[in-house]
Amino acid sequence: MISPASIEQVFETARVEEVIGDFVNLKKAGSNFKGLSPFSDERSPSFMVSPVKQIWKDFSTGKGGTAVSFLMEHEHFTYPEAIKYLAKKYNIEIEETEQSNEQKEAADTRESLYLVSEFANTYFQKIMHKTDQGKSIGLSYFKERGFTDETIKKFDLGYALNEWQAFTDEALKKGYQLEFLEKTGLTIVKEDKRFDRFKGRVLFPIKSMSGRVLGFGGRILINDKKAAKYVNSPESDIYHKSKVLYGIYHAKQSIAKEDNCFLVEGYTDVIQFHQTGITNVVASSGTALTPDQIRLINRLTKNITVLFDGDAAGMRASLRGIDLILEQGMNVKICSFPGGEDPDSFAKKNTLEELTLYLEENSKDFIQYKASILFEESKNDPIKKADTIREIINSISKIPDTIKREIYIQECSKIMDISEAVLFTTLAQINKKESADLNKHHKNEQQAFDVIRHEQPEHKVDVQYLLERKIIEVLLLYGNKTEDFEDLVMKENDKGELILEPVIQQAKVFEKVFLDLQEDEMEFSNTQFKTLYYTIIDTLNQNPDFDLNTFINKVDPDMSSEITSILMEDERYKLDDWQRMSIFPKEKTQSIAQLVSETILSLRCYLIEQKVIEFQQKTLANKIDVNRSVLEEVKDYSSLKMLLSRKLNRVL
Repeated sequence: MISPASIEQVFETARVEEVIGDFVNLKKAGSNFKGLSPFSDERSPSFMVSPVKQIWKDFSTGKGGTAVSFLMEHEHFTYPEAIKYLAKKYNIEIEETEQSNEQKEAADTRESLYLVSEFANTYFQKIMHKTDQGKSIGLSYFKERGFTDETIKKFDLGYALNEWQAFTDEALKKGYQLEFLEKTGLTIVKEDKRFDRFKGRVLFPIKSMSGRVLGFGGRILINDKKAAKYVNSPESDIYHKSKVLYGIYHAKQSIAKEDNCFLVEGYTDVIQFHQTGITNVVASSGTALTPDQIRLINRLTKNITVLFDGDAAGMRASLRGIDLILEQGMNVKICSFPGGEDPDSFAKKNTLEELTLYLEENSKDFIQYKASILFEESKNDPIKKADTIREIINSISKIPDTIKREIYIQECSKIMDISEAVLFTTLAQINKKESADLNKHHKNEQQAFDVIRHEQPEHKVDVQYLLERKIIEVLLLYGNKTEDFEDLVMKENDKGELILEPVIQQAKVFEKVFLDLQEDEMEFSNTQFKTLYYTIIDTLNQNPDFDLNTFINKVDPDMSSEITSILMEDERYKLDDWQRMSIFPKEKTQSIAQLVSETILSLRCYLIEQKVIEFQQKTLANKIDVNRSVLEEVKDYSSLKMLLSRKLNRVL
């Protein structure tokens, strides 16, 4: 268990914009930050971070909360893990008691897989640095590749003994269960036999964006025609190779800072670039590039530079992934190295200045690069040239931005020596076909939706829900403030007429809300709001120095998420960047006292109206005569509503 004092220190120190900034490329939007949602596939920002309130809200999925809840949601941390992660990030020493064997056994499957992977990572490093076999084979290999001790440590490189079950035996000895060793793929179990997957290989740990070990890539060091050169961890609950990029943990900050990401193919390409001094680089780890991997980069930057090996076959194969990048609305450049060179070997032979200069001078826009490569292959064959042009236009059709598409058409026209009109016609044909396919798909979906829609009752605005939500917002933002509240009291004037006379009373906002609601015996209809209401009132009563950030951090995650949604609702319009279109939304100028009075009076008016409707429905349902007592009660409620409406009008 982590001590309360340590948790409080973490919350006081951690900044939500800094924590989320490690995972999402945030841009200033007034007093807030905005960015692309890390939880959904989107091209327009719907993710908002408030440094003032120290909370975040993802309007595309409805998720929200604090820095801790973000880590729990995004990285699938448990609460203690999120606290430890933040403590490490901010160099905070935390006090905690040792976990018992029972607590270890109680950890869920996912957490057990992480624990096993972390143990394996430490074990493989220890074997490489502390054993004769590890030093002479594993460490020697990395040294021969030109990696320094600092680089080897930075990337947690390791080695597995060339023995059938050395790792498995050690893990079992340390108390790790065979079930989880098998699920991570570290141990292969066949009938009653078990052996190490990475036997005799050097190891490259594959980490998440937050630095958790998800799996491993292992390279064999002996010539064995029956064995694969590289072996990766199999898919598991924590490792999905299509959603992971090697090096993203070490590269995320520099990618956002440089506003560009270099994409390479192998582990050693990434490591050698880092050692040379270029750190905004990641690898697809030998797998075909996937949309999930591209979206991972898209959170940090809109710009990708794909680095190809010098051989033509490799370049041709890699070109297929470019269309996927374009579909995500990203800007793509391509750079290839001289024949026989790859990013690893080229970086090893050149200084940082030489490598940087080469990348700047040889990175071409994708259309220039693709056209020049394909043009060379087809310039003497008219049929091939036509196919090449069609292939390039097909790539251009993937770009969401209309202006970019037109510019690329113009570039293609110059390179391929063909009129823009023909290219635009071809583009229109491709778009028409895609549009027809999309409309057909949409029509089928719409028919299914219409069936569902006709079965659904008409959706009505829940006025009481909105007003109760507004009361919670008022208490959270202004509950402890002291305000002058104006109330209208019925008095008789000199002529004997009843008039409303203003009376000023000073009170704390939460006291005013509580007393007004109690006076009318009003209860919240929404269960969650009711719980929140009494929790807030109780906290404000007991703690005069109410701090919103501390309060959010101490409530349970479900309540924290609801609080975040309420507090960030007013920030939604800022995502649309209306100022850019010379539209300036009005800021709130309403006084706090006015807002409180208006909200409570509106709720009272609504509840009275519902009471009158209830009388009407009961009368009709029972088919009884309307007696005098019912009429009197309806009359009283109507008079009260009229009085409240007059007060409400005065407040407004």
